[in-house]
Amino acid sequence: AYLRGIFIGLGSRITFSTRQLDNPVGLEYFDGGIFIGRKVIPIFVAARFIFGVTVLLVLFIYKWRRRHVSMYDNIENFLLESNLNPIRYEYKEIKKMTGGFRVKLGQGGFGAVYKGKLRSGPDVAIKMLTKTNVNNGQDFINEVATIGRIHHVNVVRLVGYCVEGKKSALVYEFMPNGSLDKYIFPKEGVVPLSYEKIYEISLGIARGIAYLHQGCDMQILHFDIKPHNILLDEDFVPKVSDFGLAKLYPVNDSIVPLTAARGTLGYMAPELFYKNIGGVSYKADVYSFGMLLMEMAGKRKNMNPNAEHSSQHYFPFWIYDQFKEEKDIEIMEDVSEEGMTIAKKMFMVALWCIQLKPSGRPSMNKVVEMLEGKTESLELPPRPSFYPNENYKHHEEIDSDQSSWGDSASIGHASTNYSLDSSS
Repeated sequence: AYLRGIFIGLGSRITFSTRQLDNPVGLEYFDGGIFIGRKVIPIFVAARFIFGVTVLLVLFIYKWRRRHVSMYDNIENFLLESNLNPIRYEYKEIKKMTGGFRVKLGQGGFGAVYKGKLRSGPDVAIKMLTKTNVNNGQDFINEVATIGRIHHVNVVRLVGYCVEGKKSALVYEFMPNGSLDKYIFPKEGVVPLSYEKIYEISLGIARGIAYLHQGCDMQILHFDIKPHNILLDEDFVPKVSDFGLAKLYPVNDSIVPLTAARGTLGYMAPELFYKNIGGVSYKADVYSFGMLLMEMAGKRKNMNPNAEHSSQHYFPFWIYDQFKEEKDIEIMEDVSEEGMTIAKKMFMVALWCIQLKPSGRPSMNKVVEMLEGKTESLELPPRPSFYPNENYKHHEEIDSDQSSWGDSASIGHASTNYSLDSSS
């Protein structure tokens, strides 16, 4: 009767009189079973359900926190194990430096860059990283690991950093003249630079990259050399910046392991796409520098589908043909003879740097030597090409699909006006 009452109570959970039962034997037990079936068991089941949901929620929160704490632990462990010179700041100090993030210098794929001021007086540029969790904080580690160990006049200096919970920031020396792109692709209100000054800047960039490759205890490959990532100080001294995509390798490694293409379309070396032309090495930065140098000398983008003549759609091809046919290169009006000599030297060096196969490109130390030498001592290299086994016929037959090389979107970064970011 007791068990029967429980089952009836669970099945009905409605009020009825036990006195109406035909068999009154065991009514007390039956009534007890009815009470348990109607009241106790449903409450017990509901309590277990709530407990189960709570446990699952706690496990979810634990795993989520553990994943994020693991990311910050990676950063913390790296900072503790590294002997770094930059200063570690608290977030409240970063906020005070920027005056509450008042002056925004630029925006990139991994955060915004703000102007700040140190207590000692100098201005700084502060990059607030908002997406450090995208790849477990690796971009933050990349920048601190590379710039934190570098001291070179042509590499931007890391003053300090901040890691506090989810907030992370990098504090750089401030570059009042911003990034190089606004001077080689002149905009309204920007005074164009002379070829003498452009040449000085190109030589400084080359020296900075050469130092990264062979001047440190580790080989540092930048993988994102482009106009946006070259900053200029008050005297227009260039500084290589944005090491979010950089990789460190032993100095003796001639070929480096790389699982995915990285950089900015239009500046990325072909071996990052085509594995049959040579392994990835420091020559990838040489290619990027060559594309940059070509734009600096021409004061225009390498890919311009709106060019007046179709032969100039892809600038490096057109420049090569001018040299090959021994024609005068008429690129800008009101350029002095000395300026034209400088431009020709820069073009010639750039053509060597953008050879399809890495083995055909010089090292950055050799590039510095070529830039410092005389134009007459430089030989014309083989014709550059887009891809292996390219059968070049004529300028007008360049496939329109190659226009993607002119795209300046970073893989992993977005561009900024004051570019301490990618960002890819």
